[in-house]
Amino acid sequence: LSRRRERQVPMAVEQGSPVKEPLYQGNGPLGLREAMESCPRKEVDNFQEKLVEENFYLMTESGEQGRLPVLLLKLNDTAPERKPVVVILHSSYKCKEWLRPLLEAYASRGYIAVAIDSRYHGERASSKTTYIEALNSAWRNGDTMPFIFDTVWDLIKLGDYLSAREDVDPSRIGITGESLGGMHAWFAAFVDTRYSVVVPIIGVQGFQWAIDNDKWQARVDSIKPLFEEARIDSGKSEIDAEVVKKVTI
Repeated sequence: LSRRRERQVPMAVEQGSPVKEPLYQGNGPLGLREAMESCPRKEVDNFQEKLVEENFYLMTESGEQGRLPVLLLKLNDTAPERKPVVVILHSSYKCKEWLRPLLEAYASRGYIAVAIDSRYHGERASSKTTYIEALNSAWRNGDTMPFIFDTVWDLIKLGDYLSAREDVDPSRIGITGESLGGMHAWFAAFVDTRYSVVVPIIGVQGFQWAIDNDKWQARVDSIKPLFEEARIDSGKSEIDAEVVKKVTI
């Protein structure tokens, strides 16, 4: 991962502000919003008044996508003890604000709860097609790795930052995510053992197994414009296992 970075940049933190109108790509997340809002919080008196919200950016590498947006929630606690952290990662086309009900649920239980925008999502996107455009560009040019590995690099840098915070217990940093976020969590925990617990949700997939067992269709449907681009380049009339292998293996 480090060899693909043109130039290493020193760790820097830039103050941010709450996002008032989060950008959701694709068809949007409205169908599942009620389920997210139902995430149960622990009963805490005056919870909203005690909730501390931090919005900031970490500089993980040079360039526009090297500016990592972070949302952190915790309870205002004067006790000096270091706290456990849970990092929660969103799925394709969503953003860190989508995860706020989960962040609040963990914060109510004494965790420092953290979410980021993955590459070309949320504050790192400029339109509803930014992510797909980045995937297509990577297929054509091979100059970036927007699907998994560039965000994994961000998570390594996030680990640097969290481990250095005075309110964090660096031995108790866990990570989870859904779908695309689950893949990011899985790979990040593999390369960075500071993530001592990893719980990916529908996020672990063997692409070769999927091809061998004709189980690749759901993954293709989630980012179909990319596979259509590969199909055209391959001179195929439809997406098949050979096209999928060229993209994923």
